Amino acid sequence: MPVQQFSDLVRFARDCSPFYADLYADLAPQVNSLTDLPVVDQNEFWAANTLRDNRVLTAPLGEAVVFKTGGTTGTPRFSCYTREEWQEFVTTFGAGLVDAGLRPGHRVADLFYAGELYASFLFVLDSLAHAPVANVRLPIGGAAPLESTVSTLDDFGAHVVAATPTTLCRLAEYLISIGRRLPDVELLFFGGEALFEDQRRLLSGAFPHAVPRSLGYASVDGGLLGRPVPGPDPRVHRPFSPQTVVEILDETTGEPIREAGRPGRVVVTQLFRRLMPVIRYPAGDRAEWTDTEGGPFRILGRAEEGVRVGPVSLYWEDAANAVAEADTGGLVTGMQLLVRRGEGRDGLVLRLATVQDRDPADLGVLAEAVVTGLNTARPLYPDSVAKGFVHPLRVEWARHSDLAVNSRSGKLIRVLDERPTT
Repeated sequence: MPVQQFSDLVRFARDCSPFYADLYADLAPQVNSLTDLPVVDQNEFWAANTLRDNRVLTAPLGEAVVFKTGGTTGTPRFSCYTREEWQEFVTTFGAGLVDAGLRPGHRVADLFYAGELYASFLFVLDSLAHAPVANVRLPIGGAAPLESTVSTLDDFGAHVVAATPTTLCRLAEYLISIGRRLPDVELLFFGGEALFEDQRRLLSGAFPHAVPRSLGYASVDGGLLGRPVPGPDPRVHRPFSPQTVVEILDETTGEPIREAGRPGRVVVTQLFRRLMPVIRYPAGDRAEWTDTEGGPFRILGRAEEGVRVGPVSLYWEDAANAVAEADTGGLVTGMQLLVRRGEGRDGLVLRLATVQDRDPADLGVLAEAVVTGLNTARPLYPDSVAKGFVHPLRVEWARHSDLAVNSRSGKLIRVLDERPTT
């Protein structure tokens, strides 16, 4: 599908989508700049983007593929692509797989999740099929038993394994537990989540010759976001130009950030989608330019990936940094934040995963160091403990397979709020 001119897309959305007609009602008839448009309010967008009486779509749902997004609100959200839009999506993303390291003849195992309107398995499989280099596709899926997955990887001599970091780590943990390694795997394509240093250590034990690489940055609702940039930092991507326009906006003022190194929220415009227009849509992530505006950018994590414990706000990165600094021996293989409530107070528990047969004394020392580091980095937490507002930080040890994941996508649930709601 041809990429549209920005002004043509805006005109089309105003004419054919009741949601965008209302959103742009007070604007001049001709709009030529992104910053002349308001940023979409996600709550309003999804309130209008319903199965019946839809106000976002520009045409009746007559020819399309429909996927469910991976939101955390509990309310089903559906994203629609025409045949031509989906073709453009997977062809463009497939070209980016070469930047991630895909080479002619690679045998690629797809361990993403399928079914229940989830997109990732089909998306990766189609992107591989439309990649500009020949490859052999092994559609195993993320729900297959680990024993049979390993057998298939062995039988076909897989060079690449594509999955979420959580799935890759579970596979690695299983291989280590049975005393196996897969030295023929060259690349670990990960997507859907960030990959952290503790996970890299676990993966290297099972895949000694494999290099972890981001397969690209995309989402079901936002669409194309960024193609991999070869180099040591897998968080760095660059916009899929000309199909996509990526903006990074100041989180307080909403103004575009143009200089490098200044974090903001990611907003995306897709110039190839007409059935469900995506114009200045918040992608849900934070990022920073590594060069000038419009060039490479570094993903910094989910914008909403924080937790409120009593009066204290903490972000996932706060805990991850504390663990990374304390874990000099490489004992931790995964992490989950749990918020609990008891005796009238909130409390934060860090569930840390490690492989079996670790010395309890070593784990106790590490737990103390992690708590000390996080309390030092976020002094409001120990202050609130002293005032009786919250319970002290605690560490809970587990296996990586014990970490809770989304049953549909297989992604790690980084923050679990176990406080009663009634």
